[in-house]
Amino acid sequence: MTCDIFCRVVDNFGDVGVTWRLARQLGNEFKITTRLFVDDLVSLAALVPALDPLQASQIVEGVEVRCWPSDDSNEITDTTFEPADCVVEAFQCALPLKYINAMTLRLAAPVWLNLDYLSAESWVAEHHLLPSPHPQLALRKYFFFPGFEQGTGGLLRERDLLRKRDAALPTKPRQRTNQLRVLIFGYANAALPDLLNAIQSASHKTVNASVTIPRGELGDDAIFWQDAKNLPPGDNLCINIEPFVAQSEFDALLWSQDVCFVRGEDSFVRAQWAAKPFVWQVYPTSDGAHLVKLNAFLDRYCTGLEVGAAAAVQELWRAWNVEDAEAIAPAWREFLVNLAALKLHARAWADRLAEQPDLATNLVTFVEKNAKIEGFTRKP
Repeated sequence: MTCDIFCRVVDNFGDVGVTWRLARQLGNEFKITTRLFVDDLVSLAALVPALDPLQASQIVEGVEVRCWPSDDSNEITDTTFEPADCVVEAFQCALPLKYINAMTLRLAAPVWLNLDYLSAESWVAEHHLLPSPHPQLALRKYFFFPGFEQGTGGLLRERDLLRKRDAALPTKPRQRTNQLRVLIFGYANAALPDLLNAIQSASHKTVNASVTIPRGELGDDAIFWQDAKNLPPGDNLCINIEPFVAQSEFDALLWSQDVCFVRGEDSFVRAQWAAKPFVWQVYPTSDGAHLVKLNAFLDRYCTGLEVGAAAAVQELWRAWNVEDAEAIAPAWREFLVNLAALKLHARAWADRLAEQPDLATNLVTFVEKNAKIEGFTRKP
């Protein structure tokens, strides 16, 4: 089998992070010859240091990475470019017109999937794998929705991920230490100074807090806060502004923390596999639709939690997402009060998710079935 994945980098690293992770897994675990077309190789290179953003075509970790050709490019023509058996159009990025035309010339039509954004909303299972015939051409596209329940596309999870996670964690409960480790990976947030104030206030002489923030706008704001506070050496809050890590190193960073603030989609999923208490910052939209996604996941994630622990999660997540400076401090205090229960819940949640097939497995299973049963063959 062959697979072509197309991705446009809209903002940040979420889209390209998901598609790169999928491309690697299809190649490494399923031995599928995979090409990844990306319109911004610089963004991908930040996640994959081995990638040369100046090369239009290259093989990296078993994946052929190509710079996305424009519609007027001669790289894709009806006679010289063979589309793959499976075509993944990531996040409604719209395939090049020449590529679509080339798809119609294949003897057997490709299995064409629109890989959509992750959501916990109830309608996802109903729309997963629904077909959408092309209005003019003899092609059909299927909607492929990631999700948290049976009947959806599932979540990306490499076969050895949980084994690696468990091998990296202590075999015995970590001895009580004098340090709380917090990762804050997020979009710019006006409530950051108040969150840092809350973390500092909740710490004391016997329990220090170590906060790690990647370089960028959020990191710059943290440095400004630290300078304004004029924190003395040995203060009970240590802020570490770290370089942006490669995607291959991100899981280990999550595993080393006590609380993880994450954002978007890729780091959101990885925090769940890390089985750590976490806070999700949804990619903000002007119409407020991101809060609907937030609440849908909270409803699902908090099921089974004791009332106080569930309220602590909901209050901190919502305060962080709406940048409510006044609500951050009390929400953080309640989150810490319930931290032990949240650690147990995070592990139980990850274990339940792991009982379901992962996204790549679901995708390959559908493509193989669809190619044999629903696929159609043109006359030569």
